Amino acid sequence: MSAADEILDVVDEHDRVVGRSPRGEVYAEGLRHRCVFVQARDARGRIFVHRRTPQKLVFPSLYDMFVGGVVGAGESYDDAALREAEEELGVSGLPRPRFLFKFLYDDGGGRSWWSAVYEVRCESAVRPQVEEVAWYDFLPEEEVERRLAEWEWVPDGLAAYRRLTGREG
Repeated sequence: MSAADEILDVVDEHDRVVGRSPRGEVYAEGLRHRCVFVQARDARGRIFVHRRTPQKLVFPSLYDMFVGGVVGAGESYDDAALREAEEELGVSGLPRPRFLFKFLYDDGGGRSWWSAVYEVRCESAVRPQVEEVAWYDFLPEEEVERRLAEWEWVPDGLAAYRRLTGREG
């Protein structure tokens, strides 16, 4: 099954399920769905940062300071956060990510999803999925801050990061 065929819950502005559709249809029609964002830090507290591959359906080749993705139909945010973190980091046995907050991302241009933000400590060596991650490193928070103005970031991840660091808007 391709990523475009994965079935997602379609939700309303209150995060209530109102239907189900394949991911490709959800993206093409701008249907509201659910996503998870997991900030992964290594044993030294550095943040996992990566550049997405050019093949990604959404925000190809942009930088992100979160791992994560869509929540599958019938899947909980918590389960999706653990699954996505382990998949994208290429590790198993991660502790369950800690839920921080949830917000409705809306770019005003037809892209809108409920976004649950988590954090997790990853003390294992990572082996990110080559289909998902073109480049990666664990960066100190000061360097992430410096790179905000230099690199092109995924807009939803940037919105989550600004909320996480108390700099919404």
